[in-house]
Amino acid sequence: MSMAGNLRKVTGLGRVGGLRRVARLARRRPKVDLSHPARSPLGSSVVNCVTYRDGARVPGEGDLVDIVERVRKSGDGFVWLGLHEPTDREFAGIAELFDLHPLAVEDAVEAHQRPKLERYGETLFAVFKTVCYVEHEQLTATSEVVNTGEIMVFVGHDFVVTVRHGRHGSLGPLREELESDPRQLAKGPAAVLHAIADHVVDDYLTVTDSLQADIDQVETDVFAENGARVDPGRIYQMKRELLELKRAVAPLGRPVEDLATKPIRVVAPEIQAYFRDVLDHLMRAKEQIASFDELLNSILQAHLAQVTVAQNEDMRKITAWAAVIAVPTMVCGVYGMNFEHMPELHWRFGYPLVIAVISGACLTLYRGFRRNGWL
Repeated sequence: MSMAGNLRKVTGLGRVGGLRRVARLARRRPKVDLSHPARSPLGSSVVNCVTYRDGARVPGEGDLVDIVERVRKSGDGFVWLGLHEPTDREFAGIAELFDLHPLAVEDAVEAHQRPKLERYGETLFAVFKTVCYVEHEQLTATSEVVNTGEIMVFVGHDFVVTVRHGRHGSLGPLREELESDPRQLAKGPAAVLHAIADHVVDDYLTVTDSLQADIDQVETDVFAENGARVDPGRIYQMKRELLELKRAVAPLGRPVEDLATKPIRVVAPEIQAYFRDVLDHLMRAKEQIASFDELLNSILQAHLAQVTVAQNEDMRKITAWAAVIAVPTMVCGVYGMNFEHMPELHWRFGYPLVIAVISGACLTLYRGFRRNGWL
């Protein structure tokens, strides 16, 4: 039986036609694995399953269970099984085959987990939040800027099981990159774990660089001539998206630090040196996110101050015009009273005189307010 045939037995892949496609693709050994933005083209959660020995890819012929047993008996090589959003039923057989802890299996299937690192006996379970930048023509109050997913990694002495959630973060290019470096891949499953961690953290830095452009644009708009008219929803949206990125980056610090400093059986000391480099990049991403958050707070405060100043200017203009209008209102109100004996009421030049006094008073007030910047 081929490896594809055993995958059907373990995960319940499907019909014979699908199995033939698996076997045919396995024999061809494609340059890039069967990663897909959603589900596997095979119609199941299995993306790829490859055996590596001495850093080289071994053809995937034979029964998967036998291959795993052979790898374990020889103590040479390991199996890398990749899945995308498996169901409980699909993952049950795999969990039994690799003796995965039920709690870790539950986390891997349910997703929406916090980045973490846990040890279950001889197996290491790591959760990474993947992120990608969502391109947009113009930032609005409802624009999606950061999209997140998850990668769960089970690491043992002779296997790596990766479970991916989300429509991005494909590990196909990463697998291809590792296969081009047999010396690194020969270091075992821990090398795959490092490559995944490094890949995820590099994506953090890529996203922060893209966010920098959006924040610069918001800052430019706020401090422009009509900055008070900028929609504050754009700033709040940037803060919400930045918070989403922060939730992915911040909790990962402790797990990566543990991988870089603490003795772990499945992680050789020579691999820990590589994790220190990942930790350095992660700290850089965290610092950038913290600085972005502070900058957005400053931009928001500046925008609110501009709105307050603009409102004060509007109130001053309204007050100045109200004072100008108060003069004719007062004079007309006085002479509008129906008293018979009023000054200049029956004088021939009384009306022109009142109009002249009103105009002169209004003009004087207008020039005074204009000179003081109220109008």
